Amino acid sequence: MSPATRELLKKVRMMVPPMLEKFHKGMLGRVAVIGGSESYTGAPYFSAMASARLGADLSHVICTPPAANVIKSYSPNLMVHPLMRENPSPSTPSTVASPVIAMLPHLHSLVIGPGLGRDDLMQDTVAEVISAAREKKLPLVLDADALWLIQRKPELVNGYKECVLTPNVVEFGRLAQAVGLDSKGDTGKEGCKALANALGGVMIVRKGGVDWISDGSDDWTVVSDGVGGRKRSGGQGDTLTGSIGTLLAWRNMYLEDAWETEGGMGRQETLMLAAFGGSAITRECSRLAFGKKGRSLQASDLTDEVPVSFETLIGEKEESKL
Repeated sequence: MSPATRELLKKVRMMVPPMLEKFHKGMLGRVAVIGGSESYTGAPYFSAMASARLGADLSHVICTPPAANVIKSYSPNLMVHPLMRENPSPSTPSTVASPVIAMLPHLHSLVIGPGLGRDDLMQDTVAEVISAAREKKLPLVLDADALWLIQRKPELVNGYKECVLTPNVVEFGRLAQAVGLDSKGDTGKEGCKALANALGGVMIVRKGGVDWISDGSDDWTVVSDGVGGRKRSGGQGDTLTGSIGTLLAWRNMYLEDAWETEGGMGRQETLMLAAFGGSAITRECSRLAFGKKGRSLQASDLTDEVPVSFETLIGEKEESKL
């Protein structure tokens, strides 16, 4: 581990709330994942379970009715809400979005995209939810087909500095093209900064051999270069989104001084640290799972490694121990 990574993880640890007797249910994180459609049920489950296994108190999945019954069968630990709709449907985006938007005041962070699909009704509904979340200043993590939406409507997130986008190299190129940058240009440090700036300072996590993280500024541009596994099976990015979702919830507690905090860190630094922490944990999960499973590694293997990776990289606080 490089000295720079070690220092960043120390700062991430400052943002992790201790488990104190005065805290009640829900205070340590209320995170929701919007995704899950007729064809995709694994991705939102992996994201929500990563959020829960990292330590969120309450982890929700908001999906379509067919996906809900399947996801409920995966785990009784998740709260599954069959509120989304796909075409053909008589519903409008506004009517579908309404009960989802009603949930937003009860959340600390919202992940959008895992298993979402590209159905027009799903995409248009999510666009309305993003706009409502912005009004409420709710932190967002956007991945997968939510990035497809942003490619077509970058104005939805432009300038929103409570937002983390997690593109892979292909998605990064499409986003770059959508905002007028060279789609085949630099995808490393400078390219990541350029895309973040073109989107008005949103936080970008460009996934790859190393993960570049930037809001476009020099101050909050970092690299997450922990060793990961060599198997590129689908679904590993869902561990990332769920982990960032929980860290954003803890960030909220840190910024509200819910305990005797340290470090005096501000909103933008802690946003970067949530993104970095999620990346570091996911890469460690991948390394550990690959060491056990090798070529047979699947996304579910990463889920099992989330608590171990947290303990290895960040560690539990003494105040949390009995």
